Amino acid sequence: MSTVEYNFELGGFQAPAPIVSALNGGGSRHLHRISEVRQEQGVSVRSAARRLGLSMQEVRAQEQPGCDLTLSQLLRWQTVLEVPLADLLIDSSGPLSTPVSERARMLRVMKTAKALAESAHEPSIQRLASMLINQLVDVMPELRDVSAWHSVGQRRTQEEMGRIVERTIPDSFFGDTAY
Repeated sequence: MSTVEYNFELGGFQAPAPIVSALNGGGSRHLHRISEVRQEQGVSVRSAARRLGLSMQEVRAQEQPGCDLTLSQLLRWQTVLEVPLADLLIDSSGPLSTPVSERARMLRVMKTAKALAESAHEPSIQRLASMLINQLVDVMPELRDVSAWHSVGQRRTQEEMGRIVERTIPDSFFGDTAY
């Protein structure tokens, strides 16, 4: 049984911290499959972080299968990933439910169609891409706001520096303040 303490300084009830070792038996039991579902849905870590209002590091930490999330955190993930809550919680060895798998496939096709429409230079290919996009939206209206795949090249890792490092910033940029 859990107890809830009233915190007079904060003026409200405070739930106790979860006891992870007791729930996990001290081991690394998988509690959810958020990372797998996020990847299947084609949602980037950056996009998930933006939608959840978290940093990318916090998103990566919450995605760890052994991370013991609160119910409200799971519900926020459900909203971001647009999947049934059960698909986030079912045994990690099983496949995603059929509707979620089909939605993920349709999402990838739409991203490809949008990328094709953006990169096409010939009117006939633009028309075909537009027709394909319209047909996909007819089948699944929620795909209307899906964006194309990133077409600018590979993203840098956190260890790599951008080209800005190659440019020097003149001291005059910082003014005449003495440090």
